[in-house]
Amino acid sequence: MVENTKDKIEKSNTEKELYGYQQEDLNKIFSYLDEAPDNFNLLYQLPTGGGKTVIFSEIVRRYINQTDKKVVILTHRIELCKQTSKMLKGFGVKNKIINSKVKELPDQDDYQCFVAMVETLNNRLNDDKLEVADVGLVIIDEAHYNSFTKLFKYFEDSFILGVTATPLSSNIKLPMKDNYQELIVGNSIPSLIQQGFLARAKTYSYDVGLTSLQVGINGDYTVKSSEDLYTNMSMQNKLVQAYEEHCKGKKTLIFNNGINTSWYVYQTFKDAGYEIKHLDNTHSKKERKEILKWFKNKPDAILTSVSILTTGFDEPTVENIILNRATKSLTLYYQMIGRGSRKLPGKDTFNVIDLGNNAARFGLWDAPVDWQLIFKNPDYFLENITGDEEIEREFKYKMPAEIREMFKNSEDIEFDIKAAYEKAVNNGEKSKKVLEASIEQHAKMCIENSEDVFDARILARELADDIRDRVKRYSYCIINNTKNYRDWLYEDYNRKLRSRINELFID
Repeated sequence: MVENTKDKIEKSNTEKELYGYQQEDLNKIFSYLDEAPDNFNLLYQLPTGGGKTVIFSEIVRRYINQTDKKVVILTHRIELCKQTSKMLKGFGVKNKIINSKVKELPDQDDYQCFVAMVETLNNRLNDDKLEVADVGLVIIDEAHYNSFTKLFKYFEDSFILGVTATPLSSNIKLPMKDNYQELIVGNSIPSLIQQGFLARAKTYSYDVGLTSLQVGINGDYTVKSSEDLYTNMSMQNKLVQAYEEHCKGKKTLIFNNGINTSWYVYQTFKDAGYEIKHLDNTHSKKERKEILKWFKNKPDAILTSVSILTTGFDEPTVENIILNRATKSLTLYYQMIGRGSRKLPGKDTFNVIDLGNNAARFGLWDAPVDWQLIFKNPDYFLENITGDEEIEREFKYKMPAEIREMFKNSEDIEFDIKAAYEKAVNNGEKSKKVLEASIEQHAKMCIENSEDVFDARILARELADDIRDRVKRYSYCIINNTKNYRDWLYEDYNRKLRSRINELFID
């Protein structure tokens, strides 16, 4: 039976040529397969869109031909099982999917390769339904997920090859270096872009205050705190503004943290006159298929989603990725943006709209990354990720054009709080002089652009964001950045501004 299967692989294999960088990586992996012990654990990194499934499908084909041993491929989602199985068949590898419907494997000798869901295979192995004595190679797709490690004990004598775009464990307490002995780093995102295999990202970041977000036990921002922030009217307006500035008329995929947020996004865009659909993991297979078909066929489609499309989804026609969320997960950051990186004729670039300070936290998607450092020293990497407060210190408020027009009679609208504070300190003056000078400038701006005191006080309301920014910078200077203090300072600033406007008009 083994010989027949082997012959079938050789005869039915279609002419699939690997790209140069894929062939180089495959050769590196086979050097370990040939020279390392049978129970060696190897990790392989390649960016999303680089063709990991193509590479390990060719590995399976060649490995079975060379060794006559069986191969098991593990995935964490049924969609990935189906895609992997289809790719293997394209390489002439006869395989069987072990899903929840497969209770026993009486025909297991008919196959040299099995594609399995983690939990399903774990159950079958516990029930002694699958013979694993002949398995020489285990390939783990999306290896950064920790659910796979529970199966390692069943394959102690097998070569384990983990494959991932981001060799950083989803559980900081279980670093990947504890389960894999070596890491092979494939071509980088900048290299794949330069060679023409991936589209180039144009990133547009919008400053978002994230101090209200809370971090959960999984190390990422909680859904509840994210929804509290991203469902408010200000953030919804910022989202639509970003879409209209950079994405309008082009296929757009929006990622959210929470189903409720995604429905808010859906309704906001509907109210603005845009055609949009929402997708989450509560949709049936039929509904999902229909929505994705609509998304594929409509050139200017907008799809708002939650988590479900971060893996196992490939739609090259996507031109805009909107991160309508913040994340502390490096893996999720790369997965979301990667959905837009596929190249097509006429598509050399795509837009990334960042509404969660993610680029400031992790760096640009197409910036060089030292994956060996991250693999060997994950704690060091995680501890040195830029914090939200540090990111927000670098925010620079820019007055929107429509508000600037309201103050067109004022030549100078800028005020450097930090420079004013340092000058006051050096001159031995009290720090409150800084805010007094800022209030004086704002009052003058309101007067210069109003006919009477009532117009001026109404106009002062348009300075709310500018005032909040100045108050925040002042609180950083005096090292008192609690929310309650900033809120009090903001209200006090507005009271004094109204009072100063009255005084100047009387004068």
